[in-house]
Amino acid sequence: MQPVAERAVVLRLTGSIDALGAGDLGRELGLRLRRADEGGLRLVLDMSGVSRLSSAAVDTLAAHTRHRTAGPVLVTGATPQVRGALTRTPLPGILLFPSLEGALATVCADSPAAVAPAREYGAEETSGELFGLRAKARTSGIIGIAQGILIARYGLPGPAAAFALLRAGSQHHNVPLRLLASAVVTAPPPRTAREWFPGRRHTAPPFGALEFAEAADPRDRRQMLKATVYAAVTLADADAAEIHLSDAVQDEALLMEAHHGLDAAYRDCLALVTGPPAVCARARAAGRPVTVPDVAADPELAGHAVGRAALAAGSRALYATPMVTEDGGCSGVICVHRSEPGAWLAAGEAAALDSLARDLAAWRSWYRRTVVQDALEYLHAHGPAGG
Repeated sequence: MQPVAERAVVLRLTGSIDALGAGDLGRELGLRLRRADEGGLRLVLDMSGVSRLSSAAVDTLAAHTRHRTAGPVLVTGATPQVRGALTRTPLPGILLFPSLEGALATVCADSPAAVAPAREYGAEETSGELFGLRAKARTSGIIGIAQGILIARYGLPGPAAAFALLRAGSQHHNVPLRLLASAVVTAPPPRTAREWFPGRRHTAPPFGALEFAEAADPRDRRQMLKATVYAAVTLADADAAEIHLSDAVQDEALLMEAHHGLDAAYRDCLALVTGPPAVCARARAAGRPVTVPDVAADPELAGHAVGRAALAAGSRALYATPMVTEDGGCSGVICVHRSEPGAWLAAGEAAALDSLARDLAAWRSWYRRTVVQDALEYLHAHGPAGG
C-alpha cells in the first residue's frame, strides 16, 4: 500500500492470481476499500506486476466493486492478458488506465473520468479525459473550503469526516465531487434544520434539451455534455468542438468541461478562461455568436498563446455561441472549429447551433436546481448524523 497526496492509496498486486488467490484478493480488497472509504481516499490497483488473472479473480473484483459506479476503483498497468480478462466481463465499478500516472492525475484533478462507466482507456482517450489538469487542480482548494463549511455547520470531527460526507453525496447522486464542493461554497445556508431548500418542487428536464441527447440520462452530467459536444460537431459540420461552462466559485471563469477532436496542448491552454482574446470569452462578453474566419489573420489571436494553440491543433476558423439563459445571462459557451479558413456555417446551421446552446443552458439550469440541490439535501440530511 502507498498513500498518494492525501487523495488516494495504491495497492500493488504481483504474481499470478488463480482461483485460490482470488479468496486472498477478496479479503485484502474488502479491507483496503473499507479503510480507503473511512479516510475519504480513492483506491488504485496497480496491476503492472500481475502476470495472470483468473476468472475467479475477476469475479471477486466484480463482487467488491459493482456498487461503486459513481466512484470506481482505478486499475492501472494491466498486461494484455490481464486487460483481456478485465474487459471480457462487465465491471461497472472498475476504470482502466494504461499508466499509474494517468490514474493519479485523474484523482488529483477530480476529473469527470472518475465517474465514467467502466471501459478501457487507450493512451489517446486517457489524455482526452485528463484535459486541463493544472486548471482543474486549482479547484482542490474549493474542496477544502467546503470541508471547513461542513465541519462548522454540522459539528463534524474533522476534514476526513467532511470529505467522506462530500464523497457519499457525490456518489449517491452521481454529481462530480468538484461540482458538489462548489455548490456547498456558493449556495445559501440551509433554511431549516430538516431541509436545505424547503418547498422545492421537482420538475421534468426541459424537453428541448433532450432532443439532442435522446440516449443520455439527463441526471448524468457527463453523458449530457458528451452528447452535446458531438451534436455540435454534427450540426455545424465541424472538425472539433468544445464546451466551456461558467464557474461561480472561480469568479465566473469559463472551464472547459467537454471537447471533441482537440489536442492536449490546446485543452491545457483553454482549460480555464478568464477573458478575451479566447473566442469563448468574446462570445460571452458580447452576448451573441462570434465568428473568427481565420485565426492566423485575427489581430487579437494570431500573436497570442490562445491563437497559437488553436493553430497548432489544426484549427483555422472558429464559431462560438453563448449559452443564453431565460433571464438573459450566459452560463457557458459552445465553440466549433474548422480546419479550413473561412466563415463556413450556413444560416440554418448557425441557427441550429445557437438553439443547441440555449437548450444546454436550460438543461444546466434544471440540473443545478434538481440534481445538485438533491445532493445538497443529502449532505444536510446526513451531516448531523455524521457529526
